[in-house]
Amino acid sequence: MNLNYRQIINELFVYSPETPILFTHPVFWVLFAIIMGFYSFLYKKSFVRNFFLLIVSLFIYYKANGSFLILLVFSCLFNFLAGNIIERSSLKSVKKTGLAVSVSLNLLILAYFKYAYFFTESFNRIFNSKYEVVNWLLLWENNLFGTSFDATSILLPVGISFYTFQAISYLVDVYRNRVSAVKNVFDFSFYLAFFPQLVAGPIVRASAFIPQLYQKYRLTNAEFGHAVFLILKGLVKKIVFADFIAVNFIDRIFSSPISYSGIENILGVYGYSLQIYADFSGYTDIAIGLALILGFKLPVNFNEPYKATSLTNFWRRWHISLSLWLRDYLYIPLGGNRKGKIRTYINLLITMVLGGLWHGANLRFVIWGSIHGMGLVTDKLLKTLTIRRVNKSPVFQALSVFFTFHLVTFAWLFFRAESHEAVNQFFYQVKYNLHLDLLPEIISGYTLPILLMASGFVLIYIPFRIKEQIRGWFIKSPVYVKIIITVATVLLLYQAASSELQAFIYFRF
Repeated sequence: MNLNYRQIINELFVYSPETPILFTHPVFWVLFAIIMGFYSFLYKKSFVRNFFLLIVSLFIYYKANGSFLILLVFSCLFNFLAGNIIERSSLKSVKKTGLAVSVSLNLLILAYFKYAYFFTESFNRIFNSKYEVVNWLLLWENNLFGTSFDATSILLPVGISFYTFQAISYLVDVYRNRVSAVKNVFDFSFYLAFFPQLVAGPIVRASAFIPQLYQKYRLTNAEFGHAVFLILKGLVKKIVFADFIAVNFIDRIFSSPISYSGIENILGVYGYSLQIYADFSGYTDIAIGLALILGFKLPVNFNEPYKATSLTNFWRRWHISLSLWLRDYLYIPLGGNRKGKIRTYINLLITMVLGGLWHGANLRFVIWGSIHGMGLVTDKLLKTLTIRRVNKSPVFQALSVFFTFHLVTFAWLFFRAESHEAVNQFFYQVKYNLHLDLLPEIISGYTLPILLMASGFVLIYIPFRIKEQIRGWFIKSPVYVKIIITVATVLLLYQAASSELQAFIYFRF
């Protein structure tokens, strides 16, 4: 009995690399219930509420990422000081220098963890040297605490890309006088570390979030119903659709494309197109729902992206906060569309290639970004050639959605493949071993995953009007109906959950 008690305490409060805390893990919801118990006594006083949620956010990040909490704390303190220095400087040159130094340091830390292997291997290849990557953070931890972690490998801290981009947007906006520097270090840290969106977005602008810190807590019955609906929907997307089809079909295909027929490889790519959407938008739904229950509103990050009529339209619907970040802090500073058509096309390509590299230092991500960049350039060219009346016809719209979806899905191949060799294997199997005759046998062998894939796409293409009616009905339904639906959903999630819960895809970025 004592052993079980200790196990429960360890599970709840001690970081374990084998079982990091996830929204899909029951432990998280036990912790969240405990947090809400304390929160119910603290929410009326904004400073106490914010400070409590800051401590909670840091603790949950520790549960998800262990000692990498040090990096998050450093980012909070450094960017708080940098923002105030930039604002208080009276000389333009000092402001520029402060901005350049602070943004550079943020990017250097991010580059160290994301691109150390890439740069080291490239340097060794060019100069025939034998340098090895060193994890200075773990080396420092070993010396300080007497631990024996492997300091020759670098793990990517969960969420570092998202909170770094959020910090950079804050610093640039302070420099541009679009937002005032936050004067309280705890308030700024809370903005940067707020746990619902910390590890995978959405990327929140200071101008939208900081004012909420000083507003009274407000949660109407309709908002609570909306929050519960989002959380349940997000969990179903993640566990029932994304995780199940990944474990039982997609991961098997991508682990060895050459072992499967061409038609199985094609189905795997379609499946991944559904998986990454269900996974990432599911995380966002849960994050927005949790934040709303706590009294904070986060921006919408997905708006039916697979109904997009072009790649330009797709990026207005997919990972909206990143799209806007790339537009405001990369594309526009490069010159945007202000320096002629050719320069506009070049800026689009640079933005999307760098967006690809943000996801990983690999040629596959460069190709993925280049496909989207060329697609955006093509969109701009076609806009000058096509007739507006034709563009609005239902047939043209349907064909545009069909073509855009398949172009996006084709690009996901490079995003998901484990190596360039795997990409080549995919094309080889599709070209020489398609075996369409095996389709009935494949459907029979993978009945449930394929049925879920088909159901997922049907749900995606249900008219928005119908989805809104369902959401509205749930919000207006009596409490007992909400409880019944919640219990039924939890039972469904329990039945669908794999033995090992899968981390959210964007945790790795």
